[in-house]
Amino acid sequence: MAETAEDIYRDGSGEPIVFLHGFTGTWHHWRPLLGPLAERFEVIAPTLAGHDGGPPYPVDCDITFEQGADSLEHHLDELGVGDAHLVGNSMGGALALELAKRGRARSVVALAPAGGWTDGDDETRRLARFFARQLRLTKAMGPRLPGILCRPRTRRLALRDAMCRGDRLTPSQALDLAHRSIRCEIADRAISGLAAGHTRALADLDRIACPVLLASPQFDRILPPARHAPRFRREIPGVEARTLVDCGHVPMWDDTPMLVSMISEFVGRHSTAGSSRDERAADAAVVG
Repeated sequence: MAETAEDIYRDGSGEPIVFLHGFTGTWHHWRPLLGPLAERFEVIAPTLAGHDGGPPYPVDCDITFEQGADSLEHHLDELGVGDAHLVGNSMGGALALELAKRGRARSVVALAPAGGWTDGDDETRRLARFFARQLRLTKAMGPRLPGILCRPRTRRLALRDAMCRGDRLTPSQALDLAHRSIRCEIADRAISGLAAGHTRALADLDRIACPVLLASPQFDRILPPARHAPRFRREIPGVEARTLVDCGHVPMWDDTPMLVSMISEFVGRHSTAGSSRDERAADAAVVG
């Protein structure tokens, strides 16, 4: 029986996969994928600290990938999760890679991960302006949102910066995502950190020892892959790279079957059970 609450979704059994959402999101961003993947794996999708429904973000911590990963590690410890396969989107992808450096990941699927910029290249200030504008517009249009999001065409237009096929969400799903984004408690602090250049790029990527799949959406308007993926491809040892065709920055609704298949195949290939099967097959071949 699935455990669902404001702060977490947990269901299934087998190899554990932890899903980490992006900035201003919640675990609900993963809804399209969780049921299908729970048929094969234990899926755990927490809402991150400081986001709507999630635990409080420590007041004495800066909004950085390193300190965000500290908070996340504590949360995972409370959930009884040790090392696990990690699937992260945007900020969640950066946190997954940060945890991989600390030995907490069996494998990582990074969907449009943040942190691939170069310090001092003005990219964090562009992102600060983008998120500030998005939240300002969402708040200003609050009373009109139900009317805008009730029609597929305008729903797709309203969500175009995040995904290509926003019309695949129901009106209630789209409205829920919008309302949850403006209730993100750390949004202003995070945006200020980006604007001031305090949110540093991910460093020491060569310390990652687990398998990593870098999945870059073809039409990512927030973290364009041509600008954000090269460092990950160069610096993560043995990284596999894939383009998510016809997908935007938050691709879960753009092509749900493809993502379910991709994650299932990658995690299965790097799971303990999968390794055991490979070893048994090798042993059988030697004996034969």
